[in-house]
Order: sequence, then C-alpha cells, then structure tokens
Amino acid sequence: MTSYADRRALLENLFTDRALAAPWTLCPMTTDLAKAREWLESWTDVSGVEGIVVKPRHGHYLPGYRGWTKIRRRDTTETIVGAITGTLTRPQLLVLGRHDQHGRLRTVGRTVPLRPDAARHVAEHLTAAAPGHPWEGARFSATWGSRDVLDTTLVHPALVAEVSADRAIDHGGVYRHPLRFQRLRPDVGIGDVPGFGEGPAAAAG
Repeated sequence: MTSYADRRALLENLFTDRALAAPWTLCPMTTDLAKAREWLESWTDVSGVEGIVVKPRHGHYLPGYRGWTKIRRRDTTETIVGAITGTLTRPQLLVLGRHDQHGRLRTVGRTVPLRPDAARHVAEHLTAAAPGHPWEGARFSATWGSRDVLDTTLVHPALVAEVSADRAIDHGGVYRHPLRFQRLRPDVGIGDVPGFGEGPAAAAG
C-alpha cells in the first residue's frame, strides 16, 4: 500500500513521460501553508472551484474511510428573507432569495437552524406575507438534491440578511449548501442586494 507522496510522484512522472496536456490536468500540490492560503483566496474566484483539499503526505487509501479535509472558501454576502420555517415568533431557519434581471424574487438557499438569540432578534422584524407574495405555491427542498420539502411560512420580503456562504453554487445562483446567518442588515435596502447569479459581492457596512 503506497502513501500519497508515492502516488503523487507516480502521477507526476506519468504526466512527464506521456507529455500529457489538456484535457488532462495535474492538480497542483504544495506543502507551503502560505501558498495554500493564496490558492484558497485567489483560485476560488474561478467558477466551480470551492476550496482546497488537505491530504496527509504519508496517508494511505483505506476502504470506506477518507482521511482528507476539504477547506471551502466562505464569503459574506446579502440576501432577502422570503420565508421561514417555524413561526413568526419562533423562526427556525430562513429561506432566502435575490431578484433576477426581470425583478422576480428567486430562491438562492436556506440557512442552517438559527441560534436562539438570532431567532429572537429575527422574530422582532418579521412581518406576515400579504397576498401576492412571489413564492405563493412554491415548495422548497429540505436539502440540496432532496425530495423532502420544508414546511414554510411566507414573510414580507423586505428584510435583508447577511449570510456566510461557500463557493458551491448551482443553477446560476442557488447555493448548494446551507448558509450561515450572520445578522440582519436594516441599513441595506433590497435594491442593494446582489442580483440572482451575481455572486458573493456584499454591500458595505
């Protein structure tokens, strides 16, 4: 059973001996922590690159076990609260959206369950949705790729929430993984929130 370092050397030799080029790509590797941090900041600006993977140099592949750690880049950004689970007085998680180029509020993801203090603070600012909410009749998956549906309550889509999100984005603007609620942004209007598919750009403040 060979170590990662040995497997990596064999792979590098294969690329050299065969003069492999596109569409073949040898994923870069480094043991320099500063270089890894640079990659995490700069390379994750490329669509589809979520972060870096840390592997032990002398680790071995073991059946049913992954001894790797994936470090995802996370960005802070703004979204619009369009629905919740739980009740208006005790929200559990937030369903979030952004406006597309036609002004429609599109779902971008949901948060992980709110901490009790955050839930109390959000509840103070929630307003029940009026008729004509853009998500009337919509169903929201409990998790990415799941057929389970959230039991949601629509709210007036005027609250802006700052969230922490990783770089895994599908369908042009939908976050694959749950978002982490950071705070409400009463200083930011819904017109200042990045549009659907515009990426992680955040408003100042």
